[in-house]
Amino acid sequence: MKTINEFKISKEKNKPISLVTCYDYWSALIINETEIDAVLVGDSAAMVMHGFSTTVNAEVDMMAYHIAAVKRGLTDKLLIADFPFLANRRGTRYAMETVDKFMKLGANAVKIEGAGSNIKTINHIIQSGVPVMGHIGLTPQSVNAFGGFLLQGKDSPSAKRLIDEAKELENAGCFSIVLELVPSQLAKEITEAINIPTIGIGAGVFTSGQVLVLQDLLGLSKNFNPKFLRKYMNGFDLIKDALNKYDTDVKAKLFPDEKESF
Repeated sequence: MKTINEFKISKEKNKPISLVTCYDYWSALIINETEIDAVLVGDSAAMVMHGFSTTVNAEVDMMAYHIAAVKRGLTDKLLIADFPFLANRRGTRYAMETVDKFMKLGANAVKIEGAGSNIKTINHIIQSGVPVMGHIGLTPQSVNAFGGFLLQGKDSPSAKRLIDEAKELENAGCFSIVLELVPSQLAKEITEAINIPTIGIGAGVFTSGQVLVLQDLLGLSKNFNPKFLRKYMNGFDLIKDALNKYDTDVKAKLFPDEKESF
């Protein structure tokens, strides 16, 4: 998938969309050779790559560093860049400077958390010719306001609010919306209520597509095991075993051997 137009076509044809996060060059090279549809350079880089406990520590310069690295390895996929904490709340000028930087580094679109008072900024960015992906439900940058990484939309008032927010984002011009940590039936209702695709993470099977953190699905995060995550390999142990085998071979003088020497 190379353009945002393919997102809408995929929903119209009921063809599920696959996204993964990516933060670096070598991962981008691998993803570029897969059938994955699009890549999100997420502000989750603050947690996954830098060891912070939330995404709040992501900054524009941090995101720019990762966007540039990913773009060097990603030549055949749509690249969506996350707006970091408060970047869309510091005024239109700051938001547009952030957009300008991300797009010139190779992003094809940006993702912004929340609706409501963010709609004006989102609409301005879209009217400036930049595609925007929305994000509602659990918006991790607001984790302190939510009181933790908690399921959203569990009661009727909050469910209605999320449906209304999805419609607001569609009306503002967003090309798709991430639904994070919401009940699957609510995600189904939202998906059916709007014409743009929904991308779920912890939102069940009825969304238009799914996104997961690359390191999570590869099983590299040993102690991270949320209900919504499926690990497609035990990457942590595979890498650990390979490193230990290398260590053993070095200490036993089995590496390098004659074929690996000059």
